[in-house]
Amino acid sequence: MPRLTEPEWITPDWPAPASVCAISTTRQGGTSAAPYDSLNLAHHVDDDRAAVEANRRLLSAQLPAGTRLHWLNQVHGAKVVSAGDEGLPAADAVVSKNSSEACCVLAADCLPVLFCSRQGDVVAAAHAGWRGLAAGVLERTVEAMDSACEDVMAWLGPAIGPGAFQVGEDVRAAFSEGLEGGLAREVQACFARDPSRPGYFLANLYAIARLRLRRLGVDQVFGGQNCTFTEAERFYSYRRDGCTGRMASVIVLR
Repeated sequence: MPRLTEPEWITPDWPAPASVCAISTTRQGGTSAAPYDSLNLAHHVDDDRAAVEANRRLLSAQLPAGTRLHWLNQVHGAKVVSAGDEGLPAADAVVSKNSSEACCVLAADCLPVLFCSRQGDVVAAAHAGWRGLAAGVLERTVEAMDSACEDVMAWLGPAIGPGAFQVGEDVRAAFSEGLEGGLAREVQACFARDPSRPGYFLANLYAIARLRLRRLGVDQVFGGQNCTFTEAERFYSYRRDGCTGRMASVIVLR
């Protein structure tokens, strides 16, 4: 049976303009049964479809009336689409300049990133696991917003933390390839050697995202305090549990 708890909604702590509504979910307070207990927002994980739809209605009730949620078929790439596109596009980021057209991404360890302009006229959401980060999904999302980088702010949602994300040399190399000097050292500093397993590293997705955004000129970056892997009561984690649900991060113009 699902947990008998109230939904917990995370409101980003950032100086977004009043025209921007943003929210991120946890695993708590929905209708899904184990192992998806309980606020699973994803259909692709084989949860009961009716339960997922009920959970999505709970989420919709927290958003401005008339909001349309635009979901993606996330493929760990760097493609960006418009929230006006119909269907379930294969992409990992979505941009909206229209009120009530919400940008949504799902995650359970990968990094969800919400964006808005300082003027409050455009919003975006990106799904950034390590492959998407390395492929440039954040850079392409900012480009698609068509705003000056100094006017863009970003919020880093719940992701696997720097003490839990064990990766091999191939992942570190994917981010360091072609870099030299100080920039290479900055990237390598986002990977700490794992004392429990020689030849492996602990990757800091939050630090990598901040570094790549700063290189673009996006200096207003917030969030990045959670760890989906270690906070088991609060968040889903694919790496921890395998068969599990997904949280959603959503942003919309009022």
